[in-house]
Amino acid sequence: MSDSSSGYDPSAIEPKWQAEWDDAEVFRTPDSAEDVEYVLAMFPYTSGNLHMGHVRNYTITDAYSRYRRMQGEDVLHPMGWDSFGLPAENAAEERDTSPEEWTRKCIESMKAQMSEMGFGYDWDREVTTCDPEYYRWNQWLFKRFHEAGLVERKGSEVNWCPSCETVLADEQVEGEAELCWRCDTPVTQRDLDQWFLTITDYADELVDDIDELSGWPESVRAMQRDWIGRQHGARVPFEVSGYGEVEIFTTRLDTIHGATFFAVAPDSEIAQDLADSDEEVAHFVEEEADPDGDEPNGVATDLTATNPATGEEIPVFVADFVLSDVGTGALMAVPAHDERDHAFASKKDVPIEPVVKPADGDVPDVEDAAYTEDGVLVNSGDYDGYTSADARSALEEDLPGARHDKQYRLRDWGISRQRYWGTPIPMVHCEDCGAVPVPDEDLPVELPEFVQTTGNPLDEVDEFVQTTCPDCGGPAQRETDTMDTFVDSSWYFLRYTAPDRDDGPFDTARANDWMPVDQYVGGIEHAVMHLLYARFVTKAISDLELLDHREPFQNLVTQGMVQLDGEKMSKSKGNVVSPQNIVEEYGADTARLFMMQAARPERDFDWKDEGVASSHRFLTRLYDAVEAYVESPPAGEAGDVTDYVRREIDRVTAIADESYANLTFTEALRETRELLSLLDRYAEATEPHAETVEAALSTIVRLLAPVAPHVTEELWAKLTDADEGFVAEADWPTADGDLDRHQLERQLVEDTREDVRQIVDVADIEDPNHVEIAVAPEWKFEAHAIAREFDGDNLVGEIMSDERFRGEDGAPDYAKDLQAELQTLTETLDAATEAEVLARARWLIAEEFDAEVTVRAGEDADPELVRKAEPGRPAINIE
Repeated sequence: MSDSSSGYDPSAIEPKWQAEWDDAEVFRTPDSAEDVEYVLAMFPYTSGNLHMGHVRNYTITDAYSRYRRMQGEDVLHPMGWDSFGLPAENAAEERDTSPEEWTRKCIESMKAQMSEMGFGYDWDREVTTCDPEYYRWNQWLFKRFHEAGLVERKGSEVNWCPSCETVLADEQVEGEAELCWRCDTPVTQRDLDQWFLTITDYADELVDDIDELSGWPESVRAMQRDWIGRQHGARVPFEVSGYGEVEIFTTRLDTIHGATFFAVAPDSEIAQDLADSDEEVAHFVEEEADPDGDEPNGVATDLTATNPATGEEIPVFVADFVLSDVGTGALMAVPAHDERDHAFASKKDVPIEPVVKPADGDVPDVEDAAYTEDGVLVNSGDYDGYTSADARSALEEDLPGARHDKQYRLRDWGISRQRYWGTPIPMVHCEDCGAVPVPDEDLPVELPEFVQTTGNPLDEVDEFVQTTCPDCGGPAQRETDTMDTFVDSSWYFLRYTAPDRDDGPFDTARANDWMPVDQYVGGIEHAVMHLLYARFVTKAISDLELLDHREPFQNLVTQGMVQLDGEKMSKSKGNVVSPQNIVEEYGADTARLFMMQAARPERDFDWKDEGVASSHRFLTRLYDAVEAYVESPPAGEAGDVTDYVRREIDRVTAIADESYANLTFTEALRETRELLSLLDRYAEATEPHAETVEAALSTIVRLLAPVAPHVTEELWAKLTDADEGFVAEADWPTADGDLDRHQLERQLVEDTREDVRQIVDVADIEDPNHVEIAVAPEWKFEAHAIAREFDGDNLVGEIMSDERFRGEDGAPDYAKDLQAELQTLTETLDAATEAEVLARARWLIAEEFDAEVTVRAGEDADPELVRKAEPGRPAINIE
């Protein structure tokens, strides 16, 4: 889309510069680069087309990588394809094709769209996880993990999606309804032999190292802590009649004197044994037990357990709120101090006996609700009066067989999937030798041609399944499960360092130099899957001495969703805005600019057509302003207005630099817009100074270049000589003075303008002809500085004891004012600078009110007027 009155034509400009960048290899990262700035977006699943969520994600990293490149850094900004997975099988079945053919078409389409958006990737480093050259190293790493004892094959009750016909990891089961993360089908349980990576071996390190991830959002760190779910507590043996000692795990050992019943899981050995002879237990275990039910349920047994703290025998129940894979599969129940136990005890008429009370209160009434806080022990024999914490320590020491223990919510990572489109697990099964790894020299174990079938497709391919044992040479069968696709994405960021390497998964020396990823960007939905797995695999690879680093991502941004009318865009809702349509109508730069200025990256935002149009108008205005300057530079002389504009150029540069560095973008883009608007007002106020206008336009173009790269490249070519190269490689603008100083100056000007407006409004002055602004005298600034540093009780005495202030008119009263405002005082400019800043900005007030404006230093102003002036708040008189 182009304005007929403007020369700005994205359809011509954008392909032109994309080709120029490609020819010049602007975004290529040489292998010889040292300590690169590694900027990475989570690579996309090959779904067929980019959506606006993709565009936002990739614009964030592209803008940041361009910014860092303009700062002189060697930047690594690669892209690849998360191309294995069940959706490709489903899509292929719908279209009567193969997953590979469908996936390759998707990659071709998505890559073309990325190029149209102007994303500056080093395509020489492209990785595609369904390439045998990539998944060979999935298999190689699996074998190294197997050798290191990090791989197990075991029978397990697993999450099974009947629609996808495959196993799901715990992290792939969503919500209380326990739905498949891919298709929202209710998940069932099934017993299968599975391959596991023993991520639990790293549970402590995974949770402890979260504290070191200071560049990650706290929400993600909290989600990982919660998912790992480490709990410190104690193991304590209870004597169960007929079964000997049965251990329980508890985090509340201080409540053991209040344990009034004992419970075991329906699939525990005790419950299964009882079910053989007890019809009620059998019926409950087989028909009624529902761990996901709204209320706890269970059945009484004839067994008793002996409470080791009291010696009392308590009844044993089989209860569905006890899980065999949590704790020990058995628990002591303390209904007075646990809500779930309380609900069960109330239902089964089991005693509820309080043994903990608030430290400063009475024994709680626990008839209707449990008291679950720590406190002080009561009804606990020798431990009465102990705090909960002290009681836990003492009981752990005193009770026979008790010992400190840790438990985790985290379970080992089941990677077996009964699907075709994934990495074949490099194992064969031999009747004589068992499970045997495929030799390295026979890797990769490649997928055969696709066979459409229900269940596990690889089971149907005899030429794939039938093989020989690498150990004994006898007949054997290949493993027909494929790996969870999260294996692919758990180390892909390392492969980018050497994507063509054929003697290892990555270049260790280069990875040690370039890793960790400096800035990673992706969706928060991956907080407890991809991000946790990537951390685990990185640590495991480090323990294999292939990598020095133990964390993959130094800084993380989790971008918010792009919404339409408050709802997430999705095909099923029919509310998807196509990036292709936006590019065709407005150009890629407009789409990029709108998304980066609409909201900070971590926040959701609504797609607004009017916002897109506004962004396009801004780029058109900028294009026209540059063309107008180049065709006819102004011929004005420098003066106060020019000085103000130059200072604003510095201020905008300082703000934009901090905004880009923090990946906030919105502040940078807002300030850049305002600077362009300031140039219009500059031209209205006086004949502009050519060098100042050129400096402003050059700054705007460079500050916008990371976000709107095509149009700024075109404008840079107009503003500079041909030999100055691309704006993508130009020097980032630098400001004269730090950001804090610039912000103080801007705040002073804005506060003063607002004070003038209020005086005009309150005094009902219709036509002011003269505005006099008086800066506070030097001594007030000195007193203000003393007050900001003062940490005593008598500021008035401190100030008036200083001979600098004794003879100053109004000093005692001003000292008292400072004393009253001591907690709210903030930094100000000095007196001379305040006068200079206001003098530069007086044209803004003159322009707004069509009045003469005078700025005077405190020593030169009328004493009666200057008496009212304070640092940062000059006195104002309007005639």
